[in-house]
Amino acid sequence: MKNKTLIIGASLNPERYSYKAAAKLLENGHDIYMLGNKAGTLFDREIVKEQTSCADVDTVTMYVSAKNQVSYYDYIISLQPRRVIFNPGTENTAFAENLNSHGIKTEESCTLVLLATNSY
Repeated sequence: MKNKTLIIGASLNPERYSYKAAAKLLENGHDIYMLGNKAGTLFDREIVKEQTSCADVDTVTMYVSAKNQVSYYDYIISLQPRRVIFNPGTENTAFAENLNSHGIKTEESCTLVLLATNSY
């Protein structure tokens, strides 16, 4: 397995980009953790509702709006990922600056495009 990614805003709805990202990450050999509003099982992995400890998270990919990210700030910083990807519609300059001050890289990009272009 490649690096571990935490998907925040994971969904069981196949129309959601977080669902598509989960599928593509797994297809490309990445291990994933998923955190969403509704618990469930997706691709034989659990979507959890609680902010639980996740070991060795390399990347956090955001699928929740800036106003809904506030409750995740301390949690994400505590995980000390290498980077956080702000997918389209999730951009958050203030949080990005906070992450950068903690040594966490940020990127405004699309996880699906990064995977499709071998830039992930």
